[in-house]
Amino acid sequence: MKIQLLLISCLMMCGCALAAAPQDTEQDMVQQSTDAFWQALASHCGNAYAGKRVQARNDRPDLLVGDEQLVVHFRHCDNYLLALPFHIGKADGSWDRSRTWRFSRLGSMLELRHDHRLADGQPDTTNTMYGGLMMAGGSNQLQRFLFTERTAEDGSLLGWQIEIVPGKRYTYGTFSGDNWTWRLDFDLSKPLDKLPPAPWGHQ
Repeated sequence: MKIQLLLISCLMMCGCALAAAPQDTEQDMVQQSTDAFWQALASHCGNAYAGKRVQARNDRPDLLVGDEQLVVHFRHCDNYLLALPFHIGKADGSWDRSRTWRFSRLGSMLELRHDHRLADGQPDTTNTMYGGLMMAGGSNQLQRFLFTERTAEDGSLLGWQIEIVPGKRYTYGTFSGDNWTWRLDFDLSKPLDKLPPAPWGHQ
């Protein structure tokens, strides 16, 4: 009888302990997803990778014609900022080094900004530092950033979509509603032997 009482007491204590154990809140899950996504990007810091345009925008033929050399360089990484310069090699042999994708941590949130510079290094005041905050529903490998100032003609949300499969693929693009509207894929399985120079306006 004593043994049975002891067993019952132990089971009750275990049950109470389990019931009292804290459960992951929605905020905890967002934080975990944010941390994993950030780490997936940061794990490639110091390397550069070649890419290609895989989806064009019919309304913006100026956004790459498809024969350019594309390189993303995971150049700067710290606890609060990941800076990824985006280099575009043109058919005439020149390079556009004006763009840097900037991912910043704001608590449990992420923000994407586009740093655009002129060839002399000065900020392109007509078109720089635009971006948005991450949207709900992201994952360890995919996050969306809302363009708060614009919506599509049908009212769909617009923004940027970033996907990373560590060691395999980094994808940057735009979306409307549930669909990609422009997309660049970079092959993370083949780091470039030669790193690109600093983007315009940076040392």
